[in-house]
Amino acid sequence: MGLYEEIFEQAQTAQRILEEQRENIETIAANIRERQPDTVFLAARGTSDNAGRYINYLWGAYNRLPVTLATPSLFSIYQRPPRLHNTLVIGISQSGKSPDIVSVLAEARNQGCPTLTITNAPGSPLSQLADWEIDICAGVETAVAATKTYSASMMAAAMLSCALAQDEARWEQLSHVPGWITEVLRRDETIARIAERYRFMEQCVVLGRGFNYATAFEWSLKMKELCYVMADPYSSADFQHGPIALVEQGFPVMAVAPKGEVLADLMGLMELLCEERKVELLTLSNDDDVLSLGQSAIQLPADMPEWISPIVSIVPAQLFAYYLTVAKGFDTEAPRGLKKVTETV
Repeated sequence: MGLYEEIFEQAQTAQRILEEQRENIETIAANIRERQPDTVFLAARGTSDNAGRYINYLWGAYNRLPVTLATPSLFSIYQRPPRLHNTLVIGISQSGKSPDIVSVLAEARNQGCPTLTITNAPGSPLSQLADWEIDICAGVETAVAATKTYSASMMAAAMLSCALAQDEARWEQLSHVPGWITEVLRRDETIARIAERYRFMEQCVVLGRGFNYATAFEWSLKMKELCYVMADPYSSADFQHGPIALVEQGFPVMAVAPKGEVLADLMGLMELLCEERKVELLTLSNDDDVLSLGQSAIQLPADMPEWISPIVSIVPAQLFAYYLTVAKGFDTEAPRGLKKVTETV
């Protein structure tokens, strides 16, 4: 099985984690509510770090929990960890083996903090240090570029958010994720045609904000590791504080802009880039005005709430990266210099 097939497994993976992990996640949530942590400290690398960016917005907005992304080198190399009083410490890792992430949970245990791991490898070294474990139920992922483990990690985080808030309305919304992923996968041929347009692209920027700040980072990562494109991710706000000076006529800009509270800000920036800078714009959106704005557009499900959208919007972005890799003549299964499990210290 390769990258393409694993992209198409994501609807089934989302359904499986909903069915197999809800009871476990609700038990974990009850234990976390009992401990009443003041903050969340989250350790991850690479793709898992981008899942952490989603958690930062999601748990802040819906659970009123401040989420900090850890600096693992303080634990593993400098050996000067911060104080973690009354903090829930979470390690996200597909393999559960990365020594620097393991070192964060080990220190959290030493400081008496509650610990949780979100992983595709139950029983891993990271799992053995955790009070609680969420299995993301993705099954074997053979492609070097992570796809289904990324969306499944976000799915686990979204389920835990609902469980912590005891929010049945959002649980019901989450049940539609497998169907929404299936819907965007039907755009396969359209995405292949769009990717062909960008086959000579060597650099671009990827814009997102709010919940989809994570999507901008993950989409850019997929283009870097698969297509060797210098893709830089920005929030629409940060982009206007300097990086916008890079942009000139024909410069490729990718924007993740579904309906939601940040859409007006993104829309204003995209209009400026199109009208004044004449950029080459590709949008992921479910807003008709956004879809008609650029040269290329990929439609997202119309009724998808913003807080869920990163789990779905990354899927067409993954397909775009896959087809762009093919168009450029590179190997989708063997990105140069990379291996499936990266164990950093």
